[in-house]
Amino acid sequence: MVYKNTLRLIFHKKLLPMKTKITFLFLTMLMAVNTGFASNNEDCTISLNLFVEQAKIENYKAALPHLEELRKNCASFHLSIYQYGERLYKNSIENAPQDQKMTHYNEYKKLLRERLQHFPTKTTEGGILADFAQVMFDNKIGSAQEQFDAFDAAYKKDKENFTSPKALYTYFSLAVDLHDSGEKDILEVFELYDELIGKIELEENALASKITPLIEKQDAGEALNQSQSKLLSAGETNLRAYSQVKGSVNGKLGILADCENLVPMYERDFEQKKGDINWLQGAAGRLSAKECEDPLFFKLVQELHNLNPSSRSAFYLGQLAEADGKPKVALDYYVQSAELETDNARKARTYYNIGENYRNAGSLGNARSFYRKAIEAMPSYGRAYLQIARMYANSSNNCGETIFEKRAINWLAAEEARKAARVDPSVASNANAAAQSYMERAPQNADIFQEGMQGKTISFKCWVGGSVRVPNL
Repeated sequence: MVYKNTLRLIFHKKLLPMKTKITFLFLTMLMAVNTGFASNNEDCTISLNLFVEQAKIENYKAALPHLEELRKNCASFHLSIYQYGERLYKNSIENAPQDQKMTHYNEYKKLLRERLQHFPTKTTEGGILADFAQVMFDNKIGSAQEQFDAFDAAYKKDKENFTSPKALYTYFSLAVDLHDSGEKDILEVFELYDELIGKIELEENALASKITPLIEKQDAGEALNQSQSKLLSAGETNLRAYSQVKGSVNGKLGILADCENLVPMYERDFEQKKGDINWLQGAAGRLSAKECEDPLFFKLVQELHNLNPSSRSAFYLGQLAEADGKPKVALDYYVQSAELETDNARKARTYYNIGENYRNAGSLGNARSFYRKAIEAMPSYGRAYLQIARMYANSSNNCGETIFEKRAINWLAAEEARKAARVDPSVASNANAAAQSYMERAPQNADIFQEGMQGKTISFKCWVGGSVRVPNL
């Protein structure tokens, strides 16, 4: 009514010239639009508050009408509509009778697709597709094959954002179950295993690369800001999750990949498949990973190297040479392998083997260089940090003129061991125990006080090099 009266007033022929009338008309229309927006935002805010208030206390029956109102009239108002909505529909799926779960599941999927539509920068397709598959599995919706197909489609659609440790494990677990029931070939299971282990290691390395500088900063006594502390904590938590799922995947594979099963299977197919490079690579890789000391491994490697000399075949030949007690020949093969390798995880393992070769030969400086190369290629490679720590600790008698200086190198060893624990949860238990042991061997407070060394810097003139700052008391 107000706007009608205003318009009537504006266009009264005796009040204003036409140009002024047009200006007033535009302003009035703008006010009407803005008032409409303000009113809509206010309504959405009220609905959202009512919805969240009930959803937080899990009173989903009372929350549902508000959610439906928000989805209808305020779909792009706030991300929390979908975050709490997801909880609501997951709850309804879990509590529905089995014959009604699919109805609730379809509504849940519709909700998440709306989230992807309205908040594309805060939602990933791979993430929601993996969630769809996981909810299917958790609620026994569909057959095992249908559940596997849902995970498989999600992974292939958006591999980059398929990062949930739980989803990665369930995906693989279903593949093994389908093999056990005779619905999936063992080679498909092995191929998926290789793919998912590679994916997990990729995620581990990305996390380790982000948090390693923060760990080093923290170890140097520098304070982290709130954002950095949050990043470090989240990174370490996720690394532990990926380490656990990697162990679970290996456990699920179980006896399927034991030498007792692998050797007869590959022996049976060798004559038929020996011209197939991909088959040879897969077979040699699995026998190598399980350290199957069988003449078949030698046949596979020789055939592979003859058909297609590569980083992998050179690595396997290095393993054979090492087993034959020929470390120099093994070293040549390992170096050749590292130079040819493009996969960072394999490159890291090759560098690690070269480091081991040098360490066993007593060339500790060269060993450390290759362990560092391994870490550079795979930042989550805790074993390489641990070997450097052990070499430091074992060199204490040769790295210092006084007893205090000799013992001080254990501080460096402890620092390397702590890094191993934080970037690689799979070795955390051993690494933390090693770090504690090294700290006990290092000078204690009484020694520091007695020698008057607090806050001083000790430089090492042996192969270790570098220096360490003595703690202040």
